[in-house]
Amino acid sequence: MFKSGNVSVMVADFKKAVQFYVETLGLKLTHQVEGHLAVVEAPGLTISLLYPAGEQSSQQGKSGSMSIGFEVQKLELAIEILKSRGVEFQHFMEENTARLAHFSDPDGNPLYLIELK
Repeated sequence: MFKSGNVSVMVADFKKAVQFYVETLGLKLTHQVEGHLAVVEAPGLTISLLYPAGEQSSQQGKSGSMSIGFEVQKLELAIEILKSRGVEFQHFMEENTARLAHFSDPDGNPLYLIELK
């Protein structure tokens, strides 16, 4: 039924958000309408960064009830790389089937790395 999916993230500072997702996280920028929309891709995931105008602008930069996860092969290596790029991790979890490391984007949206056991 579904062909693909997309997560849209409203951002308060467009330039800072694009820099974080592309330079800090290393995701591929595939499309950009300067100052309004950027589309970045991770394997199996497309993220649209939106800086809305008008009535929708009241939603920008508000972290809500969404979270974006990125599966990695080696959690420690991914943490080390992102820390060297200025990412601060809030907490870590270990479960029977996975290990997780939680952090946030510049707007406070929750993100996490997950290594499946």
